[in-house]
Amino acid sequence: MKNEKNLVAFEDFKIRRTYDEKKEIWYFSVVDIIAVLVQQPDHQAARNYWKVLKSRLKKEGSESVTKCNRLKLPAADGKLYLTDVADSETLLRIIQSVPSPKAEPIKRWLAKVGYERIRDMGDPARSLDRAREFWRQQGRSEKWIQQRMMGQETRNKLTDYWQEHEISSEAEYAILTNIIHTEWSGVSVKTHKVLKGLQSQNLRDHMSEAELIFTALAELSTRQIAESVEATGMRENAEAGQQGGRIAKGARLELEQKTGKRVVTGENFLPSAQSRKALKGGSATSGDTPDDTPEDV
Repeated sequence: MKNEKNLVAFEDFKIRRTYDEKKEIWYFSVVDIIAVLVQQPDHQAARNYWKVLKSRLKKEGSESVTKCNRLKLPAADGKLYLTDVADSETLLRIIQSVPSPKAEPIKRWLAKVGYERIRDMGDPARSLDRAREFWRQQGRSEKWIQQRMMGQETRNKLTDYWQEHEISSEAEYAILTNIIHTEWSGVSVKTHKVLKGLQSQNLRDHMSEAELIFTALAELSTRQIAESVEATGMRENAEAGQQGGRIAKGARLELEQKTGKRVVTGENFLPSAQSRKALKGGSATSGDTPDDTPEDV
């Protein structure tokens, strides 16, 4: 696992987080979130609180604890120590277990940086509307937005099938996604992101219309093939992914032969150096790109 480490601020508190490139997920330090909730800059007090809370949640059979991971994060002394971390969805459940006046503010903070999902679960239209508005603000055309939304619907149907056929972990989802993507495009998800100069941004948010269409074709083909053979588990679904990806690959190669243009390109929607300079009121440097764009909805 290759992680990109960073600090984000909530009021006067620093919250450590680490980015998993394979899963495309941010993980936040649980202790740092607890420190905000109990208003204790002293991490020892926050660690003690989390230790007691974790024990209680385990006894209650809560999945929140089992979904926490342990990753190495830098401490105040600069050294790396194994630390409990959780994704945004798990954190939101943990926050609900802590009586604190900071519970709602930190939920809103998570929403602001693009990780809140509780309201979206209850009102999916809200998530879609927010995504459309975000893309419009970024200058996307209505045609591109429509294709992006249609592709996401195709993606959701595929992941629903996986979930119902013994694919459960985020790692398995990422592996299958990469198999399909590599098969149709000729490059892995990671390589495609590097080609486009992306870091933590969502790859699909920076695809061209053609890339979105071929991604959707590959995932649609994969689902229909999987359904036809009732693929179950990693091995069978991986085979369906390869077959579905090949169908889209054949279409891509034929289009490229007819037009003389490559479908997979390094084009992206990142702000130009000039626009970054105007926004920041100073010189722009490479890598000055936003890292809090919404994830797939």
